[in-house]
Amino acid sequence: MHRKVEDQSDVVGQGYVGEKLISTNPATGKQIWSGAVGDAAAEVATARAAWPAWAAHSHAYRIEAVRRFANVVRKKETEFAELIARETGKPLWESRTEVAAVVNKVEISIEAYAERTPQRRMEAALGNKVAVRHKPHGVLGVLGPYNFPAHLPNGHIVPALIAGNAVVFKPSEKTPATGEMLVHCFHEAKIPEGLVRLLIGGPEQGRSLAGQPGIDGLLFTGSARAGMALHKQFAETPHKVLALELGGNNPLVIWNAKDIEAAATIAVQSAYLSAGQRCTAARRLIVEDGHCKELLDAIKKLVDRMIVDQPFADPQPFMGPLIDNAAADHVQEQWLNLMMKGGKPLCRLDRPDKEKPFLTPALIDVTEIRDRPDEEIFGPVLQVIRVKDFDAAIKEANNTRFGLVASLVGGSPELYDKFWANVRAGVINWNKPTNGAPSNAPFGGVGISGNHRPSAFYAADYCAYPVTSSEADRARGAIGEGLRDPNMQED
Repeated sequence: MHRKVEDQSDVVGQGYVGEKLISTNPATGKQIWSGAVGDAAAEVATARAAWPAWAAHSHAYRIEAVRRFANVVRKKETEFAELIARETGKPLWESRTEVAAVVNKVEISIEAYAERTPQRRMEAALGNKVAVRHKPHGVLGVLGPYNFPAHLPNGHIVPALIAGNAVVFKPSEKTPATGEMLVHCFHEAKIPEGLVRLLIGGPEQGRSLAGQPGIDGLLFTGSARAGMALHKQFAETPHKVLALELGGNNPLVIWNAKDIEAAATIAVQSAYLSAGQRCTAARRLIVEDGHCKELLDAIKKLVDRMIVDQPFADPQPFMGPLIDNAAADHVQEQWLNLMMKGGKPLCRLDRPDKEKPFLTPALIDVTEIRDRPDEEIFGPVLQVIRVKDFDAAIKEANNTRFGLVASLVGGSPELYDKFWANVRAGVINWNKPTNGAPSNAPFGGVGISGNHRPSAFYAADYCAYPVTSSEADRARGAIGEGLRDPNMQED
């Protein structure tokens, strides 16, 4: 396996220095950005002051504005992709696909708003009408993740703006530079600076934003643990919308695959893209006991060929480092836990440079572990589970509190129908990887993978609320029962 890691000096720490937040390149350790920690209350107040004028504009005006934003990002494609690659460690080719998704999200969101929140007028009795229209909530907080620091928060922000909301966006403390550039692109597109606000900070600022009385809702993408904490925080504020897009312990079932090489490729793509730092990554590979050796050998051969390197390396790597050393340490601890419980390594998890968060793709057979941890291992670790028949495969796929993505590779249409009908997940694929969900369809999970507010194409649903109106040209009133005859005298 190619495991070259760029040797750099001048390494600095990552995190806070006084009241400043520091961002470093995970591949080199070098500082790439610093900025002052923000004030959630002040940013919310600014957004609230700017919101009424934006909400008063026509839908067409707001659409024109977000299209200008798409053009700004398009012009900065190279600069934006290089920044994402430096700050996340993603290969440059992958960062470019993220910038393209930011641009494409605009037209998809325009279409989604028209389809999901249309104005409707219906005829009623006596010439009356019933109208259904949608209103923006007001000021929405957005908490973004580090794995897709531009695309995923943008998937909340653009639909929110189209609907007429103001936004306060706190990027992950691990990718603030990308968040800052995203917000600058909105401002450069002449979307008012007061309308899209940037809040720099860490978990403390995130909790503060979520607790601000001046927000009308919070849109969050991140871990299930953080999502559950937010759910508790919002328990006494049912008047505020909360949309949670959380993680998964996702199953990939490979069964009677005719093309072993294709199946192995799909397994590798599912498990190791973005160094396994995708909520949609396959965490569990479920296979038929006694009929999986050829498949596992093919996966191991691909893993041995996989290039792990810094994002600008030539040739381009398949995967770069994890986001930071703390993340790599945590994945190594989870790997060790699986080993201590009886897991059998098929491809070991190695760390070529102890000072940097590069990890090699790992494969481990956990079939014999009695109490397997139901965790989202947010890194390049794929756990193999051997089962006796397809019913057992479905049972194992559902053996999780999560319910984000599940995929079946191989089998017949009838077998896929059975899989689709019985597996509990918000995204269910056939002969496709677990990751790479389309933006023109809803995206969300069940269980602890979300709170039934799917994002992507359905983000329009939580960015505006429906208002039903019964309307008549003039007032008419009649009471048919329960009144005394005015011409009759009381006894």
